[in-house]
Amino acid sequence: MSSAGAQTTATRWLVENGPKELELLFRAIVYHPSAPILITDNDGNSKDASVGVGKLLGLPREKIIGRQIDDFTPPSFKPQVSQLWRAFLEQGEQEGTLQLMGPDGTLREVEYTAKGNVLPVRHVLVLRDKNALAETESAFTDRIPSWVQDYALYLLDIEGRIATWYSGAARIYGYAADEAIDQHVSFLYPGEDALQLKLQDEFKRAAVEGHLGTEGWQARKDGARFWANVITMALKDESGELQGFARVARDFTDRHERDEKLRRSRARSRPIPTQSTIAGVASGEFDCVPEVNDAFLDLVGYSREDLLAGRLNWPDLTPPEFAPLDELAHEEGLRFGACTPFEKELIRKDGTRVPVLVATAVLKLSPFRWITFVQDLRERDRQESIEDEDVELKQDFEEIVGGSAALRRVQRQVEVVAPTDANVLILGETGTGKELVARAVHRMSPRKNLPFITLNCAAIPTGLLESELFGYERGAFTGALSQKIGRFEMAHRGTLFLDEVGDIPLDLQPKLLRALQEKSFERLGGTKTIPIDVRLVAATNRNLAQMMGDKLFRSDLYYRLKVFPITTPPLRDRPEDIPILARHFTKKYAAKMGRQIDKIPSDTMRALVSWHWPGNVRELENFIERAVILSTGPSLRAPLAEIRHDSQEAAGTETLEQVEREHIVRVLRESGSVVSTAATRLGLHRTTLNAIMRKLGISRKDL
Repeated sequence: MSSAGAQTTATRWLVENGPKELELLFRAIVYHPSAPILITDNDGNSKDASVGVGKLLGLPREKIIGRQIDDFTPPSFKPQVSQLWRAFLEQGEQEGTLQLMGPDGTLREVEYTAKGNVLPVRHVLVLRDKNALAETESAFTDRIPSWVQDYALYLLDIEGRIATWYSGAARIYGYAADEAIDQHVSFLYPGEDALQLKLQDEFKRAAVEGHLGTEGWQARKDGARFWANVITMALKDESGELQGFARVARDFTDRHERDEKLRRSRARSRPIPTQSTIAGVASGEFDCVPEVNDAFLDLVGYSREDLLAGRLNWPDLTPPEFAPLDELAHEEGLRFGACTPFEKELIRKDGTRVPVLVATAVLKLSPFRWITFVQDLRERDRQESIEDEDVELKQDFEEIVGGSAALRRVQRQVEVVAPTDANVLILGETGTGKELVARAVHRMSPRKNLPFITLNCAAIPTGLLESELFGYERGAFTGALSQKIGRFEMAHRGTLFLDEVGDIPLDLQPKLLRALQEKSFERLGGTKTIPIDVRLVAATNRNLAQMMGDKLFRSDLYYRLKVFPITTPPLRDRPEDIPILARHFTKKYAAKMGRQIDKIPSDTMRALVSWHWPGNVRELENFIERAVILSTGPSLRAPLAEIRHDSQEAAGTETLEQVEREHIVRVLRESGSVVSTAATRLGLHRTTLNAIMRKLGISRKDL
């Protein structure tokens, strides 16, 4: 067949079938809006009704469709309805007031706006309950929005030329039918660059996807511009051959700004089917009888037998916010294929409630078919709740929070060594909980009811560390006005915990070694040997083996301490413990500050887990404490900007100066902050290293 013959065939099909397909598209668009919209024929019979009409009349849609308007009016008002209807058919447009009566006998005074011949012998009536105006905060309180008052409906052939042009289109655009028919649709778009290519792409997408929603500026005959919302549906014959396009356009100028603000406040995401999903499919006759899968029935607690017997109490799957958002969700489905997901609570058969995420996708417009995805959020809420600790903490490890394999390995080592008197050396990065492990060793040992004495060797000035360890006699040095008991003596028969043992000066290490070997010592300035029975637990975040090589730590002391080494894992090696720790610290600081914080949002938890936590548990605890301070509501408000820099990405963008600074800081830390030792390791003169440190801004607080 020639192209001209094919065009003639397509045009003939379009003329014969297009109006019916266009009516189905029109019905799909007005089906869901919260504004009460009726589609009627010339005789006043209701051909379709929006969700809003059902809410206004208190009737299901199926009991409205097919009935006349005066079926819902009191007997005394019926003659007036007939008179108004005849006047409307003559004029084509009308505004006025009706008296409508619901099934409960309630009389409502309803304003209406009527537009005639939106389609041939199809009219639109938009209703508004005057009694509800003072009670609602709906966007419809001021006036009936222009987009629900009138619709521009027209058909396009395959090339994009206008084949039919109905009264609604003439009212909105200002062009009569003879002015619009055979024009290419591009004449409605003013000042668009590369317009033909843009429209061609839209038509191709509509042909592939079935329908396409777009918005943009269009022009009326008088040159005035308006923001048009356009739904384009591909029209295909029984063999699947494209025959043309049906279009419905609406003036969204008065809503455009409000919608944009609203959409910016609601993150858009496409719904993803999960096991907890309902597939609700309405037929082309809009009878709203859904088909569901077993996962949804299980979610709401009903059986397939309940469904077949009609005992399933269908849940309301519309957005929980005020009415226009329900309408917006429908619009999003038409324009983007799916609406923005929203959260609701469903009531199960047993009366319990279950939180769900709901999103609707439009599958087809002719006939209108959709699918609704419902995802069970109980697992998310369980994970977000700070009450769920995930693991049962052992009594002896009550301060050590977590359930990872790495942490359990440490706990097993503690359980093995604790009953003995062996010295324990706890190795690990700063902030990994080395003191908590030391306390667990003491708590599980036979000495648990005896003293647990701690000393941070890095916190005591070098000249005072010996007197802190061993004590001193009166007059031992200037200022020694009385005898002082040292930490060894205080820990007699108990446990002595030496934190940061790698910071003990080299000249003091032999005295510590002798006390451990001989189990005795002399106070500073004294001559009496004092026997001791002390279990020593030491900890350090430094590399003692390397310090031995650098002559900064005695090997004999190292091996005396390292009878039973335990390495505490860094937090980056046990990310599965981060949610448990985050909940634990949130509860701890919320209770301390008198805050009521019930959950940690999922995006916050994902950010916590993805961060590498160079300061380990201590950094996480401090971060959570700061987040609790910032939180004013029931949800933890964390300063995520501080931890959202991906560590690998950041490393890839480091400057040479940053790398140099980090390397010098690391060597200084490993060298006990001794500049001369660090300079030797770096192959620099001491003065040169000092100059570089000043240039890079390295100070003692960085070490």
